[in-house]
Amino acid sequence: MAISPSKAMNGERAVVLIFVLRVLSSLPLALLPHALSLSLLSLFSLVVEIRVDDSPSLFKTRSGASSGIILGAVTLPTVMLSKLIQLSRAVSLQQIEIGELEHMTMQFWAASACSCGVLIFLFIVTWCAANNKNPHFSCSVWDAKFSLSCVILYSAVCCISLATISHTGFNTALKLLWLLCHGFATVKLIQHLLSTFPFCASIGEANLVTSGLVLYFGDMLACTISKVCRLLIPPELVSIRYGIKRSEIGIVIQGVLLGLLIFSAVFKFLIHLWEYFWGANNSESRERKEIWRPLIFLTSLGFIMIAVAPSWMMLVLDFDVHPVLWIFQFIFSEPFKRLSLCIYWLVLIYASVLRFYNISKNSKIERILLRKYYHLLAVLMFLPALIYQPKFLDLAFGAALAVFLVLEIIRVWRIWPLGQLVHQFMSAFTDHRDSDLIIVSHFSLLLGCALPIWMSSGFNDRPLTPFSGILSLGIGDTMASMVGHKYGVLRWSKTGKKTIEGTAAGITSVLAACSVLLPLLASTGYFLTQNWFPIFIAVTTSGLLEAYTTQLDNAFIPLVFYSLLCL
Repeated sequence: MAISPSKAMNGERAVVLIFVLRVLSSLPLALLPHALSLSLLSLFSLVVEIRVDDSPSLFKTRSGASSGIILGAVTLPTVMLSKLIQLSRAVSLQQIEIGELEHMTMQFWAASACSCGVLIFLFIVTWCAANNKNPHFSCSVWDAKFSLSCVILYSAVCCISLATISHTGFNTALKLLWLLCHGFATVKLIQHLLSTFPFCASIGEANLVTSGLVLYFGDMLACTISKVCRLLIPPELVSIRYGIKRSEIGIVIQGVLLGLLIFSAVFKFLIHLWEYFWGANNSESRERKEIWRPLIFLTSLGFIMIAVAPSWMMLVLDFDVHPVLWIFQFIFSEPFKRLSLCIYWLVLIYASVLRFYNISKNSKIERILLRKYYHLLAVLMFLPALIYQPKFLDLAFGAALAVFLVLEIIRVWRIWPLGQLVHQFMSAFTDHRDSDLIIVSHFSLLLGCALPIWMSSGFNDRPLTPFSGILSLGIGDTMASMVGHKYGVLRWSKTGKKTIEGTAAGITSVLAACSVLLPLLASTGYFLTQNWFPIFIAVTTSGLLEAYTTQLDNAFIPLVFYSLLCL
């Protein structure tokens, strides 16, 4: 039993299809296997999404949102493929080494393996549920045959592609095993995420988060293994290389995030150990627990961030000094510009937080509009820094993400004396997409602005790509919400809140910002090679996605916009 076109297509899926087709149309012939694999992944995710939407009670997902499976499954692989197209141009111009292109090829296949693993898991769950409910359910048999064909063909294309960049069959087998580990790890992580934080995310959002985490920390693990092997094994016996040349800022950010990951696990273990030995349920025990928990928190955090994380940084990269000292040296290498920028940021944050927090407590203004003021604040903070101090902004984003993670740990564990205060403050700006278990809006806004900038490091012949998060969230999304809320009449759908007027305002505002930004970039020395038609397509597609999607737009729209601007 085939799926009818009317049932298969809605607004969000149509925009995702346009997005994928736009990227595929820009591929060189050398990347034809990658195009075939992305097409198969898109078809497979479409089938899985339709079946999951028919069985919504199987998973504890965020209410009011669609499953978002196709968007979550294709976003990261398409981002990697767009970056691969960009690096292919660099190789043809002899501006990068072939090893960097091979590394990005592995990243593309790793991202695809993560999504494919999750899709296989979701399909098995829904198929088993359908068969248990109705053993004669013929549609599930058709789905199984089609999905199995997609998976087999996808695996064959993956093997052929990896064989072309591997020197031996052993290397190919090793890479396939590495991809299999990515898929398995993503499946286990998304199961843990959906069970630990029920009703906090859609499946598509959970897929994007878990795939991104596995891809990021998998790259760190591979880099560490490669470095350790080169230290322990003589190079004349075996030559092990992985990845690309890494910058000090990138390693510092990775090390800090790795340290926080280790810290959260260690802190949870120590707290459970404390409760096991001194967990008597009386007032004296609770009072002692409130005193010791902050001490355990500060001690373990300080030790890991000062000793453990820098040790990893110095292992994978040869720092001349301790990484903490390197950070201070980097800041004070241009003290006036960078310290002035820090003061500018602190003044903006203090004035904005004080003002908006008072408004949130005493005003009837909808929270969605209050949150958009923070989007405008992101433009005021990040745009000047990105133009004049991009490397310092890279480091500042990493520091801000670390602070957000520490504050979220304090809020969740109610660490005295800041736990309750942080929870009250964060709750003032939450909406239906947040919960008491985890508040994600500030993370998604920060990462939505930071990820395009981080991914644009190295070769970049498209000067607007680092600005894709700031433009799409700080300007486009904000104008669409404000204009749509005040003047919107014509709605895109009967059940949705997004209006045509708001979408038109968002698209127009981003195009206007690009028309101002491009001459400004040209005056600062950027060599502009991109014409207006691809920019128009990128802005329009991301604007339509904002109009139709019910997913967390802060997470998806910047990545989609970035991918299209890379072409």
